[in-house]
Amino acid sequence: MVGRDRELRQLSRLAESRRPHVAVVAGEPGIGKTRLINELLGTLSGDQVVLVGHAEPGSLARPYEVLLDAVDGRLGVPEEQLVALADPTRSSVERLHIGLSIVDEIVDDQPSVIVIEDLHWADSESAALFERLADQSGPRLLVATYRPDEVTSRRPVAALLERLERSYTVTHIGLNRLSVADTGALVVAITGAPAPFRTVAALHQRTGGNPFFLEELVRGHEGADLETLDEHPLPWNLAELLRRQVDDLEPQAQQVVEAAAVLGHRVPFDLLATVSGADERELIAVLRELVDRGVLVEFGEDELSFRHVLLREAIASQLLGRQRRRLHEAALDALLAEGGSDPAMVALHARAAGRYDDMVDAARRGTALYLSIGSAYQALQLAELGLDEAADDPPLLAGAARAAWLAGLGEDAVGYARSWRDHTATVSDRADALYLLIRLAWELDDTEEMRRLTADVEQLIEDLPPGADQALAMTAVAQASWLDDRLDDALEWSDRALALADELDLPHVRVAALIEKGGALTDRAATSDEGRALLAGVVDEAEELGEWVLAARGLNTLVSQAPPASPSEHAEMLERMRTDAERAGFESLSVAAYYQGRARLKMHKGELDAAINALQLGRDRERSYLRRGRRADYHSVFLAGLYLEAGRLDEAGELIDELRDARISGAGVPGLGFHLACRRGDIGAAERALDDVYAGLEEQSWRSESQTHDLVAAAVFAGLPHETLERIGRDLMDHDGMQEYGWLVDAQLAEARGDVEDARKGYESAAEATALLPSVRGTAAVGAARSLLALGHTKPAREQATAAA
Repeated sequence: MVGRDRELRQLSRLAESRRPHVAVVAGEPGIGKTRLINELLGTLSGDQVVLVGHAEPGSLARPYEVLLDAVDGRLGVPEEQLVALADPTRSSVERLHIGLSIVDEIVDDQPSVIVIEDLHWADSESAALFERLADQSGPRLLVATYRPDEVTSRRPVAALLERLERSYTVTHIGLNRLSVADTGALVVAITGAPAPFRTVAALHQRTGGNPFFLEELVRGHEGADLETLDEHPLPWNLAELLRRQVDDLEPQAQQVVEAAAVLGHRVPFDLLATVSGADERELIAVLRELVDRGVLVEFGEDELSFRHVLLREAIASQLLGRQRRRLHEAALDALLAEGGSDPAMVALHARAAGRYDDMVDAARRGTALYLSIGSAYQALQLAELGLDEAADDPPLLAGAARAAWLAGLGEDAVGYARSWRDHTATVSDRADALYLLIRLAWELDDTEEMRRLTADVEQLIEDLPPGADQALAMTAVAQASWLDDRLDDALEWSDRALALADELDLPHVRVAALIEKGGALTDRAATSDEGRALLAGVVDEAEELGEWVLAARGLNTLVSQAPPASPSEHAEMLERMRTDAERAGFESLSVAAYYQGRARLKMHKGELDAAINALQLGRDRERSYLRRGRRADYHSVFLAGLYLEAGRLDEAGELIDELRDARISGAGVPGLGFHLACRRGDIGAAERALDDVYAGLEEQSWRSESQTHDLVAAAVFAGLPHETLERIGRDLMDHDGMQEYGWLVDAQLAEARGDVEDARKGYESAAEATALLPSVRGTAAVGAARSLLALGHTKPAREQATAAA
């Protein structure tokens, strides 16, 4: 079961409380009401009595149908009671008491869960029984499921729900359609492997997030190519089920619903009137019928949409090709005559009508429009629509590359960016394409390619005249140098870009250069404060200029590299980053980096479990899709470290194995493996992992103070030789980094070699260092307490221990 954890917990708590509760679960057909109930029943303890009755269509004429279904085949129910319950010669009150007696004899005073499925179809006697059961005391959970669209004044359920609401405390649980991320998770559950984001997005669009429809589309194709999973036609049984909703329409209504099916997801009233040929009065009457049937829903001001996208697909698939083409032509002509129409609608109808010049023109305009409003994936879809006809069109290639990058589709972005670079007409456009390719190479862990591209940009700078293009190319080199840990080069190139931007009054370039410079400054302990101050100011400028990508990047650097000391300011900055990233459609910062930021905030507060939960949420979302490169498993390194800190070694081991398989460069993953081996007391594995750490160090130019502290602590825990500890502290430490970590590592080494007084001094200094996280300061305080006890200073040792807690 996917996407229903909160609802399941809610029902489980009610069942576990052993007090009387009433809950109703509402949702459209196929949304997962029955599956939720089955999951609930699977969590119950063995002493709880379960009764489940189903109402069926047409059961209104069969009194007590739900109870009869619930006890059918159940041993111990006297046959004479069942006969009396169905005896029409008895009064309604007498039969109600017989029904209550049957339930009481089965349940007695035991904890129980009584379920009525499809309450909307229940007969009036079953509804009355449900209401009386709600009035009884005892450790009993009474649950009913129903479809809101089936609740009408002509059915007993309407009055029952109204009376329950007035008389009892009712827990209402509404099941919504699955999100895109949950759709991806359900695909994983069905097929056993994550599908590409495009496939997941297409399946979500086709099914509207309805779990039943999704399962029907995917079932039978579990072993098929996941790239094309969304392209399979509707199963005949699902198509028949859907078409049954409109089979008995009058000819005029049939004509309207067919036109609506061709018009797409959003159906403007005036456009439907034009294409269908119906006058306003006739059209309103038809639309009211379609809305009443649940075929269409009002979507906005004078707009409608199909309640289920697959119903639209099923209707459209029955039309003749020429019939569909004429409807698309009529829609296109109406949209072009109107002017100012949504370019996406124009492009889609132009393609279906075979008018490809109109399609390409609309695709260009629409790609730029959707990028400007932060709808990156929609921009990508529209650009690709145009590229189907004009494969070498530079504006469409540029838009597709940028949109794919923002949407987190790195490999697609690389393909489009390379094609853009190869088909550019000007040196400045080539520089723009290379700028994006540099970023993508870094995100896909291709450092050598990033360096080659950077050299290409440096050569282009010589060919560009002084101006905005040359200055922007300089910022590209500055960013590449920063990402490649060549901080001096990053500062030099950003200063060159800044000088040109100030000379020629180029505010957008100036902001871009300052973002790169601020990032490089924050990466050095000696200039971190300067970088933080610079970024804080330039983010404001970026937001004023509408440069949402740059603003989000600047805020991400602040949150991850130089977070504010105040947790409230940290949280505010994190939410600001997400808002700016959403405005740009920047998926990796609006979603993935947001969860990392939440985890860092929780760690800053010393809340380890909450930090783990934040990363698990982010990781679950990311792993719903097939990712590659740095995004293959965005959160695992951080999460594995937290698992180690929490002592959850098996979970850490599983993550570390996955990370090894991903072949991530550097010393990070080997360091986690070393830490795990030390914690498990496997000295041989620890020694081998330490060799891997040193091999990883050859692949990176930087060192990590926090990693050094972690590895020294792990080595001490495992009892490794003192020479090994000294080697780790000497070779892994960034000696130009945060001196506060230096105090802590020096104290660890001093304690290990028995120099207790030096250890005390170092630990106490680190415990008071506000630059360190609370959890790290707590570790230092514990070390100080140990040292003080060893020196015989009991009172100050108690004070340090109290501070650590």
